[in-house]
Amino acid sequence: MSHMFCFQCQEAAKNIGCTVRGVCGKTDDVANLQDLLIYLIKGVSVYSLKAKELGKETKKADQLIIESLFSTITNANFDRQYFISAIKNAIAERESLKTALTGIPINLSADVEDAATWTFTQEAELDKKAGEVGFLAERNEDIRSLKALILFGLKGMAAYTEHAEVLGFTDPKIHTFIQKALVATLSSRLSADDLVALTLETGEYGVAAMSLLDKANTTTYGHPEITKVNIGVRKNPGILISGHDLKDLEELLQQTEGTGVDIYTHGEMLPAQYYPAFKKYKHFAGNYGNAWWKQDKEFESFNGPILMTTNCLVPPKESYKDRVYVTGIVGFSGLKSIPAREPGKKKDFSVIIAQAKTCKPPVEIETGEIVGGFAHETVFGLADKVISAIKAGQIKKFIVMAGCDARMKSREYYTEFAQKLPKDTVILTAGCAKYRYNKLPLGDIGGIPRVLDAGQCNDSYSLALIALKLKEVFGLESVNQLPIVYNIAWYEQKAVIVLLALLYLGVKNIHLGPTLPAFLSPAVINVLVEKFHIGGISDVDSDLKAFLQ
Repeated sequence: MSHMFCFQCQEAAKNIGCTVRGVCGKTDDVANLQDLLIYLIKGVSVYSLKAKELGKETKKADQLIIESLFSTITNANFDRQYFISAIKNAIAERESLKTALTGIPINLSADVEDAATWTFTQEAELDKKAGEVGFLAERNEDIRSLKALILFGLKGMAAYTEHAEVLGFTDPKIHTFIQKALVATLSSRLSADDLVALTLETGEYGVAAMSLLDKANTTTYGHPEITKVNIGVRKNPGILISGHDLKDLEELLQQTEGTGVDIYTHGEMLPAQYYPAFKKYKHFAGNYGNAWWKQDKEFESFNGPILMTTNCLVPPKESYKDRVYVTGIVGFSGLKSIPAREPGKKKDFSVIIAQAKTCKPPVEIETGEIVGGFAHETVFGLADKVISAIKAGQIKKFIVMAGCDARMKSREYYTEFAQKLPKDTVILTAGCAKYRYNKLPLGDIGGIPRVLDAGQCNDSYSLALIALKLKEVFGLESVNQLPIVYNIAWYEQKAVIVLLALLYLGVKNIHLGPTLPAFLSPAVINVLVEKFHIGGISDVDSDLKAFLQ
């Protein structure tokens, strides 16, 4: 088990798992160190939970666990030294908690003892241990599959929780659950039924995390508004911001005001354009480019510096590497890093701004506008119009096409699917999956655009609220009685927690593509099919016929 084994993303090699190098670009040693970090924060969780039980302070442990989970999400951090440092910090925090619990008896079961006690003296020990604690250490395929489903859901939940906490919003219950679930995945005594129950509980807390982030974003920046976003360029030099972190964007906008440098969003930062708080900045120029996987070409043509605030980083080419900056949990060897905020202070983006002033303006790669901002409050405001259109037969179906985009040619399916949808259907979307169809001329229905973009992947929560609202308005017993079809694209672990949240909310008949997750064993897939009627996709014409009957 010294080689890597990673099957957490949709592009896992042969839809089994990456064993030599990640398709994402992650090296085998980094993949294994990520597994070791996750293993060790399970040990930290053992002591953190005991400290919580006794009313002791665990804020540092809570933050370490959230950041550790977030840093191991696909395309977030590729830096070996980052993970060595993170592992040292995890061990140090574990020992600090032990000291705080001196004199208090803690019975460590055989399952948790190693994670709760292992340490090292030389770096070579790290790589040896890292090769022993990955998913293949669990021999039972179905148990391994369920534990993976839970862990990947926790990674997505951690990302959303971290974003909320940056804005000052927290929920201690989410931390407690994450740590209990992490410890549970060490157990050899849990049955498949126990793990299925824990999977649904993960979905329940996923809803809580997305609700918390929605509250954080809308309280801080206002409710998204219907917005036309420019996709061309101006004549000033610019800075391109990608990822998901709205706080980083806010501080970058503040520090570039009056400098002659424009700010453009990229990828999952597009929905920032919809928030009222950002519209006062005249140099907030528009959105540049498309989904994350096209950044190797789009970062090249942008000409100015790029700030990566969260995951979605593609290993940069040498030709533009000197213009890429990382911050937060993002890491890649050789890239310049913007340090974390000091208490009571803002991040310092002066070095990026200085470089931007020396760069040429972006090369224009497209022109026009795209429309978004259809989060829950916006759609509730259109409720009468939507309901009238449904009753009049102008809207026959809503198609939820949320989730992720990625490189595979098979994802052209989603563009073709959108193009072939009947003109009496409306697409509800969130996440970067929208880039497959949000620039198509699909028109509107009585003034209602046929693509309603709720925002980032976490704003899939908005789509759930919209469905619940429609259920209430039409007096239905279940969201599954609504004229809504779920054809969701997935790529990484934030999509996993969105899926689990939908399952917890009782949504059935979800179609997942372009492939079902490699980490789902045949038996686990059967459970999901039997309990929730989850399915895959086939070809566009067959699926349209099946979904719209």
